Amino acid sequence: MAGKTDARSRAISTAERLFRIQGYTATGLTEILKESGAPKGSFYFHFPRGKAQLAEEAIDHYVATRKDVLREISSRRKGDAAGFVRDLFGAFAAEMIASDFQYGCLMQNLANELPSLDADLTARVARGFTESTEIIAGHFLDCGFSNAQASSTASAVVASAEGARTIARLQRSTAVFVALSNVVSGGLGFLLRNAAGSEG
Repeated sequence: MAGKTDARSRAISTAERLFRIQGYTATGLTEILKESGAPKGSFYFHFPRGKAQLAEEAIDHYVATRKDVLREISSRRKGDAAGFVRDLFGAFAAEMIASDFQYGCLMQNLANELPSLDADLTARVARGFTESTEIIAGHFLDCGFSNAQASSTASAVVASAEGARTIARLQRSTAVFVALSNVVSGGLGFLLRNAAGSEG
C-alpha cells in the first residue's frame, strides 16, 4: 500500500512541478509517468479520469502549500503589515532562486490556459486565488485596515506578486521583488493613517 501511495504522491508532485515550469498543455501524461516513475496501470488506478484529475490534485496541493506559507508569515508578522509584505515577496523571491528561475505560479500558468480547455479546473484555480487573497486580507484587517482597504490591498499584492514572477523568470533576477517590497510596504503606512483618520 505504501508503494501505491508513494506512486500517487510522486505523480502529483511531478505534475505540479512540470505545470509550473511549462504549463498544462505542454505537459503530457507520458512525460509525467516517465519522470515520476509511476507505472501506467498504477496511474489510472489513482487517477481514473486521467490528466484532468491529476491536475485537480496538483492544484489542491499547490494551493494548500501556498496557504500554509501565507499563514506562517502572517503569524510571524502579526500586526505588522509592512513586514508581512516584505516577508511575502521575500519568500517568492527565494523560491525563484531555489528553482533557478524556472518556477512560475501553478495557478497563474493554468489560468492562462484553462478557460478554453476545462471549466472545472478553471473554477478550481479561481478558488485558489480567492482563498489565498482572503488570508492576506485577513492579515491586513488584523493590522487595522478597513474591510475595503484590506480587500483591495490584498488583491493588489497578489496581482503584483504574480506579475513579478513572470518578470523575474525573464530577467533571471529577484530585483522586481525587492522593488515591489519597497513600494508596497512603504505605502501601507499611508493606508493605515487613512483608516485611522476615517475612524476618527
